[in-house]
Amino acid sequence: MALIECRFYSETLGLSTSMTVILPQQTRSQIGLQNTEGLGPHPTLYLLHGLSDDDSIWLRRTSIERYVASLGIAVVMPQVHRSFYTDTAEGGAYWTFISEELPQLARSFFPLSSKREDNFVAGLSMGGYGAFKLALRHPDKFAAAASLSGALDLQKMRTSPQLSVMEAAEWDRIFSKAPIQGTDNDLFELLTRLDRAEGEKPLLYQCCGTEDFLYQENLNFRDACRKTSIEFTYEEGPGEHEWGYWDTKIQDVLAWLPLNRK
Repeated sequence: MALIECRFYSETLGLSTSMTVILPQQTRSQIGLQNTEGLGPHPTLYLLHGLSDDDSIWLRRTSIERYVASLGIAVVMPQVHRSFYTDTAEGGAYWTFISEELPQLARSFFPLSSKREDNFVAGLSMGGYGAFKLALRHPDKFAAAASLSGALDLQKMRTSPQLSVMEAAEWDRIFSKAPIQGTDNDLFELLTRLDRAEGEKPLLYQCCGTEDFLYQENLNFRDACRKTSIEFTYEEGPGEHEWGYWDTKIQDVLAWLPLNRK
């Protein structure tokens, strides 16, 4: 595998930022790792970080490079700070960056496929929210999306002291003072819209540990998904909001992805 720490300028954000990228490389003499390289532009997993993390975190906390070595896929891990993958009310246009500019830039830098069936997105916590948001708002661009311990019910998190991961002022800086419910930032609203829409729909995968502080909110989103026609996989088991759980579950996500495994 090739590991690239890519620093570049974002016109959307108006600043220099970064992404960490893993690219397939076929090798014959490397000891201890079976690498696979597919033909043509690579299928791509956009792997999103959580609230307190950055684009290097998946590489530092898991063995993601080793897990994808035999799959022949690229992994793009972008940096979005504490934005909740949103065009913030007071700050950068991170939704526009992640949904429009980043894929275009990544494909201009690296041999990545633009085909819907070759593009997937996954993330943990805040990144789980971002992954589902990307897939639900752009079902024409992503074939599958996975949320690991996702922050999926933002309206409830914002108004419940035991769930809130940010001070009220930070919520307001990101989403303004207006309610999140019923907007383009509300996953429950997006789920309903997509269920009613024509056209292809992404596969969804959701998991959460039963000891996670976001467990009940994940159950609520699971129940909402089960009322739709969207193909949906849900898994739960012992686990908290921590990297031991996510290191295990990202392997399950990779096994679940609808890859062409010839």
